[in-house]
Amino acid sequence: MESELNVLGEPLEECGTDPVTGFFRNGCCNTGPEDLGSHTVCAVMTAQFLAHQQSVGNDLVTPRPEYDFAGLHPGDRWCVVAVRWLQAYHDGAAAPVVLAATNARSLDTIPLEVLREHAVDVPPDLSSIT
Repeated sequence: MESELNVLGEPLEECGTDPVTGFFRNGCCNTGPEDLGSHTVCAVMTAQFLAHQQSVGNDLVTPRPEYDFAGLHPGDRWCVVAVRWLQAYHDGAAAPVVLAATNARSLDTIPLEVLREHAVDVPPDLSSIT
């Protein structure tokens, strides 16, 4: 199996393990045919983003023990659905993005320049993300 790439064209890095994120709960924003929502954007949760998501029916805060989900808090890294992140962006509530841990498949939904506007891991040589 080939390793997945991030939006920078490099091997996908880990997004978060506390809490363990990813559609496959492996800490990475890996995706596949069974990931119908495309949980591909590695976002750093903010109070504004979490409140926005809750307001549009995507409650990421409330614990769901039946899914082994403790609920998210500002500062947590989480693989979010690309269209949900884009919706928050359009509503002025986008969360910061870790480009190295954001799956290249998110580019099917979100332009790279939009992700770059919210990047928290901008490399010193920007030519690698043009």
